[in-house]
Amino acid sequence: MINQSSVTTFILVGFSEYPHLQPPLFLMIMTIYTVTLVGNVGIILVRRINPKLHTPMYFFLSHLSFLDICYSSVFTPKLLEILIVEHRTISLNGCMTQFFFGCACVITEMFMLAVMAYDRFVAVCNPLLYTVAMSHQLCALLVAGSYMWGGLCAVIITYTLVELSYCEPGIIDHFGCEYSAIVSVSCSDPSFSQMVCLVISILSEGSSLLITMASYVFIVVTIIKMPSKDGLRKAFSTCTSHLTAISIFHGIILLLYCIPNAKSSKLLVKVATVLYTVLIPMLNPLIYSLRNKDVKETVKRLISSKLHSQTI
Repeated sequence: MINQSSVTTFILVGFSEYPHLQPPLFLMIMTIYTVTLVGNVGIILVRRINPKLHTPMYFFLSHLSFLDICYSSVFTPKLLEILIVEHRTISLNGCMTQFFFGCACVITEMFMLAVMAYDRFVAVCNPLLYTVAMSHQLCALLVAGSYMWGGLCAVIITYTLVELSYCEPGIIDHFGCEYSAIVSVSCSDPSFSQMVCLVISILSEGSSLLITMASYVFIVVTIIKMPSKDGLRKAFSTCTSHLTAISIFHGIILLLYCIPNAKSSKLLVKVATVLYTVLIPMLNPLIYSLRNKDVKETVKRLISSKLHSQTI
């Protein structure tokens, strides 16, 4: 039986099979990553500056932005590195660390979006009791619960991967330490780890989708009963951004895990993972900021005050 110490370094294939694509990919991903950092840090700062945004929805959104920064930073710097260097390697410990933080961020974000759906349900269905129902204590508890569940799931799955044995040549046909990519280089039986991962995935995805769908069923029923067109328009407006973010997030997850595990689909898996790890964190601040007047007004005020101070 080959023990785990037989491999201390993995080789990441990345997009090395397509050398002509690597320079434009590097420029594109670097641009998206920059926009992601600026956009998500901007959302956090804007919420702190504007008192109008000191609401439960923007409290959750600021944590969503923080998760997007973390998740994007787990994979993107390594992806940029292997696009320009010749030796595309990652240590075993580095690989497990990357997987742990990536897994924790994904599951936490999954539940953060479900919490935001519940927040929209309370806002639309019980607007008069909204500030009482969504108290500071409850909001903090929901956020803490999301982080704790994400961290716990990541610890369990990572532990099952650490217990596996890895042997030569240790070539990962991916740009990062994604679960299926790590399992593919194991030389021991991964069935227990796969079973644990499946149970946690079904439990997390199923419960978060159930919360989201139940919230929006009640929201739709409430909207249908609204006699006022202004109330109807406001209800749709307050939910559209969040529903768009949820659709993109879960849509790409389903795309990623519904792709058949074949050699011909490996490029598609990589492209879907790039969308998941690089594109989604950039889209969330754009989706929420472009549809909110308070966010746009705060940004304009900051830019104008900056320009005014420079002219003086």
